[in-house]
Amino acid sequence: MKLKEPKTVLRVSSFIINMSGTAGQVIRCKAAVAWEAGKPLVIEEVEVAPPQKNEVRLKILFTSLCHTDVYFWEAKVTANSYLIHACGLHLIVESVGEGVTDLQPGDHVLPVFTGECKECPHCHSEESNMCDLLRINTDRGVMINDGQSRFSIKGKPIYHFVGTSTFSEYTVTHVGCVAKINPAAPLDKVCVLSCGISTGFGATVNVAKPKKGQTVAIFGLGAVGLAAAEGARVSGASRIIGVDLNPSRFNEAKKFGVTEFVNPKDYDKPVQQVIAEMTNGGVDRSVECTGSVQAMISAFECVHDGWGVAVLVGVPNKDDAFKTHPMNLLNERTLKGTFFGNYKPRSDLPSVVEKYMNKEMELEKFITHAVPFSEINKAFDLMLSGESIRCIIRMDG
Repeated sequence: MKLKEPKTVLRVSSFIINMSGTAGQVIRCKAAVAWEAGKPLVIEEVEVAPPQKNEVRLKILFTSLCHTDVYFWEAKVTANSYLIHACGLHLIVESVGEGVTDLQPGDHVLPVFTGECKECPHCHSEESNMCDLLRINTDRGVMINDGQSRFSIKGKPIYHFVGTSTFSEYTVTHVGCVAKINPAAPLDKVCVLSCGISTGFGATVNVAKPKKGQTVAIFGLGAVGLAAAEGARVSGASRIIGVDLNPSRFNEAKKFGVTEFVNPKDYDKPVQQVIAEMTNGGVDRSVECTGSVQAMISAFECVHDGWGVAVLVGVPNKDDAFKTHPMNLLNERTLKGTFFGNYKPRSDLPSVVEKYMNKEMELEKFITHAVPFSEINKAFDLMLSGESIRCIIRMDG
């Protein structure tokens, strides 16, 4: 579905003109609230408090959702929770709180479910993006500064979700979870970089790092897996082997560079053995994007000895155990894990946007549907049915 091209200049300029009337005040706006697990979200009028120390208040133009949202909505959400993820959104800064110096009203930004305080050992490390202060926390539900929510309905608090809470016309986030980006970037395209697309793409280009001409296996062809395939395509992989239990996904995966498809159900031997036979001993790189511990084992064991690298992206169940023979490691296979594609949100996400602007990566093919905010529950239906890769939710509708 082709999205309506927003009149960026007109919308932003009129917004900036009106900002002086809202800074420092409570804003009343519409938000979609999850009152009960598995029940449709309800559009409510909420009050959004001004940002406090190290916080920014943002006006949301586009948002989306991913499987993390669906998971918590189906089984984990508590009463009065926002069910909102930073999975594709584009915002404009409305106002800033005390201590915020690198953002100002009118800036275009992407908020992220993890953050970068720029002060902890992880943020100072060139190898890690696991910020001590702002890494993802699905249980917090309040702001770090004072332990309070910035959302309420008639005085009753409504809780945040993973620090972004974007199913609302306005939201408040910690400044460390907000990346300032090029204002010329199209709002309805780069929005998908806030979550799963960057996770999958970065897992390949930042962590697996395939060389031109190498072979790559992608386990799981959902949005994150397709982004990992896109990373392999951009890196110049000669063969990209998609592994999935759903054969209907292969045609779509071709658009992202996948050249071959393997369905483990079609074979009476382990899929890692199938791939090793296809590739004369194993692929050079693999990226696992399912969360299945068996897929993780297969992804590791299908890489070539001597130089093969396997990267785990999917999140397993808490009781899962990864088991493989130690000789697989001693034979010089490498196993790595990654979080948000190893991107530091504030430092690195702006450059990912520039990759799109410079036509080094494609984003339009990830966006398969669009709905107005009033039909937000349709976006959940599309994801549950497997019809959409990313569905954009237009906040002006």
